[in-house]
Amino acid sequence: MTLTNVAYNAAFTWGNPQVRSLEAQMRQPLFSEHPVEMGLDVQGIDALKSIAQDASYREQFAAAFPGGDALSMQHIIMAIAAFERTLISGRSAFDRYVFDDEHDAISESAKRGMALFFSRRVGCVQCHSGFNFSGPVVYEGHTQEHALFANTGLYNLHGRGGYPATDRGLSEITHRSADTGKFRVPTLRNVALTAPYMHDGSLASLEQVLEHYARGGEHSPLQDSRIRPFALADAERSDLLAFLASLTDREFVDNPKFQSPVAR
Repeated sequence: MTLTNVAYNAAFTWGNPQVRSLEAQMRQPLFSEHPVEMGLDVQGIDALKSIAQDASYREQFAAAFPGGDALSMQHIIMAIAAFERTLISGRSAFDRYVFDDEHDAISESAKRGMALFFSRRVGCVQCHSGFNFSGPVVYEGHTQEHALFANTGLYNLHGRGGYPATDRGLSEITHRSADTGKFRVPTLRNVALTAPYMHDGSLASLEQVLEHYARGGEHSPLQDSRIRPFALADAERSDLLAFLASLTDREFVDNPKFQSPVAR
């Protein structure tokens, strides 16, 4: 999932509402065996030893965590999470249009697409609500929200709402069959840049995503009631795509501060 505005997430990963901090999430790619990602435990990688060989890292960790053992795996996790909380995007054409009153920040097509996005007929905003277009968010002084999970009707195996055996979403945590196929609603910020789409990357383009929702998903008996068919003219499809493109924040995406210091 994108790290755009990740600090505001009410939960992390696609299907586990219990992972509620960046620090907790970080342990999954570092140490998880199902699947193996970084594989620090599985592959016997000594990350601490590797980082300790870099004098610059030793100095920076000592400054950030004074006293005691500055260079530890917990401090590495905390440092990465601290960086991730700086990945704030809020200067898209949409933001400039809505919050800065730049009336020409988005095209007339995007304005029509915005009206469709928020309309009852199309209903995108029923799930992709709020300033982050992801449903509930958390922030200082307001941290009790629960992440929104939904079955978008992406699969309907055997006509009973089934999903692939290794990819059943929220039900893998709750063990409730009714939660099969429920995955966390992601932010739509910078969505035009993040193909492929859906939790498993099974839809290659935003055009395919719109087609999926317009036909009402796969009509699974378990899909969210908000997933229902609607008609879109070709011009309306273009308008919706123009609106989604207006959520791209080039200031954020091209910010050299967020590029690899090694690459520079």
